[in-house]
Amino acid sequence: GSRRKVKRLLSLQRNCQTSRLLPPKGLTLCPVLPGMLQDDYHSQNPYHNAVHAADVTQAMCCYLKEPKLAEQLTPLDVFLGLMAAAAHDVDHPGVNQPFLIKTRHHLASLYQNTSVLESHHWRSTVGMLRESGLLSHLPADVTQDVEQQLGSLILATDISRQNEFLLTFREHLDNQDLDLQLAEHRHFLLQIALKCADVCNPCRTWELSRQWSQRVCEEFFRQGDLEKKFDLEISPLCDQQADSVPAVQIGFISYIVEPLFEEWQRFTEPSPLSTTMMGHLHQNKAGWSRLRCQNSDSDSDSDSEENEGEGEEEDIP
Repeated sequence: GSRRKVKRLLSLQRNCQTSRLLPPKGLTLCPVLPGMLQDDYHSQNPYHNAVHAADVTQAMCCYLKEPKLAEQLTPLDVFLGLMAAAAHDVDHPGVNQPFLIKTRHHLASLYQNTSVLESHHWRSTVGMLRESGLLSHLPADVTQDVEQQLGSLILATDISRQNEFLLTFREHLDNQDLDLQLAEHRHFLLQIALKCADVCNPCRTWELSRQWSQRVCEEFFRQGDLEKKFDLEISPLCDQQADSVPAVQIGFISYIVEPLFEEWQRFTEPSPLSTTMMGHLHQNKAGWSRLRCQNSDSDSDSDSEENEGEGEEEDIP
C-alpha cells in the first residue's frame, strides 16, 4: 500500500552507497528513521505530507545519479541530499509563512519571521536524527557538521530565496567555474538539486502533475478559507473564488519552475532525464493554458446567457 511505498522511497539511501557512513549495525537503524519521518508528516495535508516527501526523495535520487554530478559526489554528499529531501517539509502545518506571521504563531516568533517553516523542518530533522541514534558512532564535530549541512540544504528550499540561488547558479554556468572537486561547490549543487526536486511536479507526466497541482491548490484554498473565517486578508493564490488551478500553475511554472530547470538542463549538458523533464514541463504548461482558456470561454458563455436572460421573466424558474 501507500505506507510501504513511502517507506521504500524514504529508504533510498540504501541504494545510493551511503552505508559507509553507518556503523556496522547501521543498516538495522535505517528503517527506524523513515518511520519517524513519516509519522511526523501530517497525513491530513493535501500536499505537504509524507507522499510529497517520498516524491521529492525519489526525484533527488534521480538527480544525484546524473552523470555530471554522480561522478564527483561522496557518500556523505549522497546521504545529505537524500536525508534533506526526505525531511525537508517534516511537521509542515499545511499553511505558509505569512499565515504563521499574521496569526502570531509561536514558530514565527521563535524564528523571527525568517524562513520560519524551513527552520522548523531543519530543527525537527536534527531532533529525529539524535533520537534515532543513526549518527551516534560519529565524532561530535562530524555530527555537528552533518546537522549544519542538512540545515543549509533545507533552508535553501525557502521559495523567497529563489532568485538568490537561481542567479548564482546561472552565473556559475555562464562563467563555467563550477568545480565539483570543491566541497562548497558540491554542496551548492546539492542545494540546487533539492530545490529542483521540491518543485519538480510540473516536470512529471500530465496525469501525475495534474494530481499534485490539484493537491497543492486544495491546501492553498483551505488556508484561504481559514483566513476568511478569521477575518484575515486572504493570501495570494489562496482565494478559490478568484484563483483557478490553471492560473496558479501557469504562474508557478513560468516564474519558478521553468527558469530553474532551464539552468539545470544547461548544467546536465543536457542529459536524457533533463530533456524528458523539460518536454513534460512544456506540455503541461500548454495543457494548463488550454484549460484556462476553456474556463474563460465557459465563464464568458455563462455571463452571456445571464445577460440574454435578463428581462425574460418566463425563463426564470
